[in-house]
Amino acid sequence: MSTHADGTSPDYSPTFGQRVRRLRERNGQTRAVVGGLVGRSAEWVKAIENGRLQTPRLPLLLRLADVLGVQDLAELTGDERLSASSYTKAAHGALPAVREALTTYSLGRVDDEPEGAADLLARVQEAWRLWHGNGGHRTRVAVVIPDLLADLQHAARSLDGNDRRRVLVALAETYHLAQLYLSFQPVPELVMLTGDRSMSAAQDADSPRAIAAAAWYMNHVFRDAGERHEARVDLAMKAADLLRPDNAPEDLARWGLLHLAASLSYAKIGQRGNAERFWDRADDAARRLGDDYTHPYLIFGRGMVDAYAITMNADLVRGGDAVEVAGRVDLNTMPSATRRSFHMIESARAYSMQGEQVAVAHLLKKALDISPETARFNLFARSAVQELAEGGNTVIRDDVRYLSSKMGIPTAA
Repeated sequence: MSTHADGTSPDYSPTFGQRVRRLRERNGQTRAVVGGLVGRSAEWVKAIENGRLQTPRLPLLLRLADVLGVQDLAELTGDERLSASSYTKAAHGALPAVREALTTYSLGRVDDEPEGAADLLARVQEAWRLWHGNGGHRTRVAVVIPDLLADLQHAARSLDGNDRRRVLVALAETYHLAQLYLSFQPVPELVMLTGDRSMSAAQDADSPRAIAAAAWYMNHVFRDAGERHEARVDLAMKAADLLRPDNAPEDLARWGLLHLAASLSYAKIGQRGNAERFWDRADDAARRLGDDYTHPYLIFGRGMVDAYAITMNADLVRGGDAVEVAGRVDLNTMPSATRRSFHMIESARAYSMQGEQVAVAHLLKKALDISPETARFNLFARSAVQELAEGGNTVIRDDVRYLSSKMGIPTAA
């Protein structure tokens, strides 16, 4: 009988515990980190990996899949009938149109006059305003992304010199926007595609600032997919080295953003010292820019750095510290409803680690009110609502029913 290179037979199927261990080690995570992030101990993770505990129930299984960077539950459970996207990822109604815009090309006639670079850049800026504004930000940008991509691609083929470089930078920014639209939807291959295309456009433009922004967004792609931590930090630091942070606020903001990316990457694998060291550098950049500075579309500034300290501490399984930070950060000053909602959900995650269900429900309701489409498509928010429903806490029963209804989550609550 033939065998694989590792000595296993073609019919070999790893157990659930073996899959968990393989994915955890791929990510460079310790048992303590994984256990803490799902609200369990390192011994619980060990018992799962050794087969002493069975596959957990769905809400906890979904949380585990999220922590391990699994896009499809079949990769974790071996059961092809289970898909993480079926339970945690909702598909936006305009997804088919955005997918088509990304996977087909409207080449146009060679002699078609392209739109001017200045007008195209103004359209990109307006698209970002739509993304960060109140209400249905995904719905709004989905309307403009297809035509904007087509017009930018046509202009990049038709223009020369500085105008072409400006259009390529705008194209990279539009791919960032498409990547954000696609995030938390059941299309990981498109998220990777937009990240790669944004980096290619930034490199074609020969723009260190555009490359830095592309590296920030690629870090999110790699971190969520469980790609190698070393590669993530290396990408961020190489992009940071292209900038001149002492010369211009634009460079300093992107330099700080990339050090924030490195901090979050170290936190994801439980390296507290390095996470705090890189966060301190991002914090210094925000301090030098001043309390009133916020980047117009990257939103880097004092508020963003402070808010990401919640995420950093939560990923380091320091729930108490994360809650303390959440209690003193004023998210109302952040000029982006989308980001305010996201960081409110991260605050809920911090309180969840402390077992404070009432606070979790309250914060998720606030996040939903601030930006409904942010909450609806957030993996933690969706799994947390399912877990709260199964918990049966009568104090928050009405809140859980409200969240389930508004977020489209089927529960028995």
